[in-house]
Amino acid sequence: MIHTAIILAGGLGTRLRSVVSNVPKCMAPVAGKPFLYYVINYLQSQGIEQFIFSVGYKSDMIVEYVSEQFPNLNNQFSIEDEPLGTGGAVKLACRLVKDENVLLLNGDTLFKINLSELATLHIEKNADCSLCLKPMKDFDRYGVVELNNDLAVSAFKEKKAYKTGLINGGVYLLKTSTFLNEDLPEKFSFEKEYLEAFVGERKMYGKVQDEYFIDIGIPEDFERAKREF
Repeated sequence: MIHTAIILAGGLGTRLRSVVSNVPKCMAPVAGKPFLYYVINYLQSQGIEQFIFSVGYKSDMIVEYVSEQFPNLNNQFSIEDEPLGTGGAVKLACRLVKDENVLLLNGDTLFKINLSELATLHIEKNADCSLCLKPMKDFDRYGVVELNNDLAVSAFKEKKAYKTGLINGGVYLLKTSTFLNEDLPEKFSFEKEYLEAFVGERKMYGKVQDEYFIDIGIPEDFERAKREF
């Protein structure tokens, strides 16, 4: 059903500089391999066949790694000449997508979603964008997403201390042509200027999946990944 994924792999990794320097976040070593290795393998297990890597910072390092370690991978690289923000990066990469829908995710996060369940919701609802949501307890690092009874996204709430809530796991299904037809600038935030700006105006739905989730964007979770992997 869904065969193509865009992996956002252009992050600078500024918050990881104290423990990992001079590599993009997705290339941070975990159990002897770049984190990106685990992301690629998991997506392959979910049926992804075409990979589009959205790269910027030290892109040559990612291009070289993928070419050497995954020589048979069907892949393309969407290269930012200058930082475009998450939205600009997605927009640039979407121009390489030939499918009606594309999976979108961050290269520094592993959320072991069930892609077929997310795709079923996305297609049944004829959604513009479907989000995979992770239930969490006692957190303050993430904002929360609220859903209506029909699973439509009703609100994005700001980061603060929450006892329980659904967080945006950073994994999306996007209707490619609809997104490309939006009147959006070349540089923008996908989260702020697309998701939050259009909530209630576009068909956005959330699929709750309580599966393994780790985001290595901060040193504590990077250390946790090294222990768990």
